[in-house]
Amino acid sequence: MKTLVTSSIKKAAEFIKKGEIVAFPTETVYGLGANVYDDEAIKKIFIAKKRPTDNPLIVHISNVNQIESLVRKMNKCAKTIIENFFPGPITIVLEKNDAISEFVSGGLNTIAIRMPSLELTRKFIDECGVPIAAPSANLSGSPSPTSWKHVYNDLKGRIPCILKGPNCEVGIESTVVDCTGNIPVILRPGIISIEDLQKVFPEVKVDKPKNVKNPKSPGMKYKHYAPKAKVILINSEEDLEKISYDKNKSAFIGLMKIKGLKKIKRVNDLRDYARNIFDFFRKCDEEKIRVIFCQSVPESGLGLAIMNRLKKAAHS
Repeated sequence: MKTLVTSSIKKAAEFIKKGEIVAFPTETVYGLGANVYDDEAIKKIFIAKKRPTDNPLIVHISNVNQIESLVRKMNKCAKTIIENFFPGPITIVLEKNDAISEFVSGGLNTIAIRMPSLELTRKFIDECGVPIAAPSANLSGSPSPTSWKHVYNDLKGRIPCILKGPNCEVGIESTVVDCTGNIPVILRPGIISIEDLQKVFPEVKVDKPKNVKNPKSPGMKYKHYAPKAKVILINSEEDLEKISYDKNKSAFIGLMKIKGLKKIKRVNDLRDYARNIFDFFRKCDEEKIRVIFCQSVPESGLGLAIMNRLKKAAHS
């Protein structure tokens, strides 16, 4: 299969209209999308990514009015999040209606929905004429793609089209919030933090599942975010002295000053950290790095989302 890389929204949307799949940019990570109502197209996503079918997709919309055609009913929880955070890097989970198949929902009776803040994404969805169901546009388990080149490296020859756009500003996946109950529950942390949500929902809480058999959100059950290199979390430079490693095949990403390793990425702040995690993982794999040391950060604000990704990568 030839993979077309195009900057034309119209050309990319034609693939969706013909029942194909397209990789496209968002502010968080690149997505791999299909018409939410086309089961045969949705199946192509799982095949291209080698993705388990019980891992739900996120439905991307360009207008909040599209939500009514996707869910059984709206509630106050969802409406409040939409009013305060849409469009943006946040996903709401509600009960789906019968028009949405189990291929989209991972076999559950719920649906995950978000409205991207990147204007290019919304224009693409508008041109497609339907909401777009999409996970991240990478091979399952590998670091999420934050540039079209990441997508091309993973999925060249496996998908027909990549809509070329800017590198992703956020760099990690959206915050996912379960709105099926009266109290919102964060299923996956993201750049919109629990502290942000507490400003409109003081009672919001973070889900801490011990055994996830039927995940309502992507990123909860399977191996995620992992480079080929081994990921080790450290708190200080002194931690390196306790570990045996080859400096010529090791790397570091974090806020503190580190010297002597083959590859070092010192970030300026937590937003810079989040924006660079997956890109750094991929560059390390390209350079045959065997060990990546990642600085741990406090699990508050954006730090909770960063540590969520780093811990999953380290445990994979």
